[in-house]
Amino acid sequence: MKKLIVSEGTKIIIFDGVCNFCNWAVNFIIKRDKGNIFIFAASQSRAGQEIIHKHKLDAKGYETIILTIDGDIFVKSEAVLEIFKYLKGGWKYLRILKIFPRIFRDRGYTVFAKFRYKIFGKRDTCMVPMDELKNRFLI
Repeated sequence: MKKLIVSEGTKIIIFDGVCNFCNWAVNFIIKRDKGNIFIFAASQSRAGQEIIHKHKLDAKGYETIILTIDGDIFVKSEAVLEIFKYLKGGWKYLRILKIFPRIFRDRGYTVFAKFRYKIFGKRDTCMVPMDELKNRFLI
């Protein structure tokens, strides 16, 4: 794991570290990440909180996925669709969903986020990455 040192072009995904679905999504992204371009931080971590506060986002940040690229911030459905752009396989084609207004995409995202713990469960502590992945996570 590394301290929060962000270079140009770094793509940081901030996720809810205790959410089982969110942890599954991180593993899904890691498997399809072209050239290991994504770095991850749990929203509960010091690095995650630092980014959330720096960009004046919701203090918790647990209800959404956040993607930062060179200071640009993407949240909710915009973050998901932006992440798809960089994944191996046909995932980039799901960006066609941008034809729907963001307000509708984000409402769907918010409803899912509200029930994700009930559907997929929740951990007591944040995910601890395997040794070979620790350099991909900020603490």
